[in-house]
Amino acid sequence: MSEWGGQQHQGSRKRKRRSNKDEEQPLEPPRLPEPSESKAQRVLYVACEGESTEPDYLNYLNKRFGDGSYGVPQRFMIHPVKKGNGYTPSRAVAAVRDKAVEGCETWALFDRDDHHDIPQALKEAAEDSTEVCYSHPSFDLWLLLHFQQLSGRQGKSSDNVHEKLRKAHPAFRRFDKPGGGKGLDESRRRALEGKVGAAIGHAKGLVTQCEHGSCKANQRVTKPVDRDDPGNPDYLPQSTRKWAARSGHALDCEVLKRDPSTDVWRLLESLGITADAD
Repeated sequence: MSEWGGQQHQGSRKRKRRSNKDEEQPLEPPRLPEPSESKAQRVLYVACEGESTEPDYLNYLNKRFGDGSYGVPQRFMIHPVKKGNGYTPSRAVAAVRDKAVEGCETWALFDRDDHHDIPQALKEAAEDSTEVCYSHPSFDLWLLLHFQQLSGRQGKSSDNVHEKLRKAHPAFRRFDKPGGGKGLDESRRRALEGKVGAAIGHAKGLVTQCEHGSCKANQRVTKPVDRDDPGNPDYLPQSTRKWAARSGHALDCEVLKRDPSTDVWRLLESLGITADAD
């Protein structure tokens, strides 16, 4: 697999100069840009294993927190990378590498399910500096954590998660049922409102409660790696174990045994979303 060495954080990209050396210099100092103007917008490409729920959720983050639709400054833009019938974990990592524009961050969301290529996906993500949001048993656990905590092994089945989610709010009453589907329509998005902080807290709690015993959410790493700074201790190459431990799990905590768990909260914290905007 080729190294995605050309990627770098959006904030480090060079910007075009618009000045003309023949123009007259202004008599007064130029106006300093407002903070929202001077800070480059973060651009992220996020590959989704699923074809419906995850892309819908990313688009919700764009509208609710990223693009200014709710009166907040435009801070980030997420480009979901998806396809019909979804990706396997390793294909999600490869797809986001192939689709992302140079200078943008790359992330991959994938689940435990019955996938056998998760170790390969983590290895390639580490080599690529593609951030990973891994969920066990599925992304739908992240939705449930907006309403309540969940404990106890789920195996590779989401049946218990879906049952609890359907009971948690009327908008999800027919989630993953005929006629209800798994998409996030407007009513389901509204149901998530005001619950971001709770979801993050519940997800961190799952890290600390991990059966391994040495996992702690305060060991998490959310800052994206600067791919162009060899002096940075987080620069490539990464070990798979170190990369998989960025969610706060211990280095020797096996990923396939992190049941239940979800790392989606790392994406939100990385974007500065720790609670719903007022």
